[in-house]
This record gives sequence, structure tokens and C-alpha cells, in this order.
Amino acid sequence: MNFEEKIRSIEDYPKEGVTFRDITTLLKDGEAFKACIDAMADLVRDEKVDKIIGIEARGFLIGAPIAYHLGLGFVPIRKPGKLPSEIVSESYELEYGSDSVEMHIDGIEEGEKVIIVDDLLATGGTGAAAVKLCRSVGAEVASCLFLIELDGLDGRDGIDVPVNALLHFPA
Repeated sequence: MNFEEKIRSIEDYPKEGVTFRDITTLLKDGEAFKACIDAMADLVRDEKVDKIIGIEARGFLIGAPIAYHLGLGFVPIRKPGKLPSEIVSESYELEYGSDSVEMHIDGIEEGEKVIIVDDLLATGGTGAAAVKLCRSVGAEVASCLFLIELDGLDGRDGIDVPVNALLHFPA
């Protein structure tokens, strides 16, 4: 299946000069969505891990079904203020300012091995912060898995674990 054809490109969104890769057109097609999850799970099937970690929000849409497919637990990494129990947090720099991500402190047990999943790898700031967050509770991060990698932004260079991407688009 040609997944690239299922991704809608929207020019000049969210700002002029940016091409937004909209995955909702893939998600709404049941056959394509299932095939995408199967293909992404196949990329990491041989990795011996305990949990899948999904980054809010589209990482939930992809990570949870991959976890289900592989028979693994799923742990969400959220934006600040969204989790009700004790959390750990990691800040990272954006083009203009900073942001942070949070996870329940008991989401991952020390020594567990995890894969971090998100929809898109651009500059890599969120992915790198997620790796640090998982390590802060004693997890071993086996790899990061993305549906789309934007080539030319070198996002994988800032992530110090193996990076897999199902699709590649120019930045």
C-alpha cells in the first residue's frame, strides 16, 4: 500500500512556508490505518521491549494500537498539567521558547525497556525530551518509532537511540 498517497499535504500551515503533513486522511481509511499499524509494528517486532510509550496526542493514536498489536503495555507522555498522579517532567527548547512533557512516575518500572512512538519527527526536540524522561525513571529506551520523518531537518541527530520511520517526506 502506498501510505504517502494517504497523507494530505497542506501548504502554508500553520504558518507560511510550512507544509503540514495531515495524517487524519490516513486514519479515516480503515484498511490503510490497519496496514500502517501492521507495518510500523513490523519495524520493531524483533525488539525485546516491555512497553510502548506514546507522545501526546497523535502518538497515542499510533502507539496504543501498536502496543495492542504487540501485546505490550502503553504509557502516555502528556503535555503539562494533564496527568492526575505524581509525575516526572522534562523541558526542551522550541524555535521560539520552550515546552515540556510529563509522564506518571510509575508508568515505567526501573529497568524496563521501551519504544517511544509519535506521528512525526521534525527537529527532534520532543523525541529527545521523551528519551530523557523515560531514562529519568530508570527505563532503557530501545528506539523511537515515527510514522513520518521530515528529511532535511536532521531531527534524528538529536535523539541518541535508533530511530525508525515508516515514511519520509521533504521538510
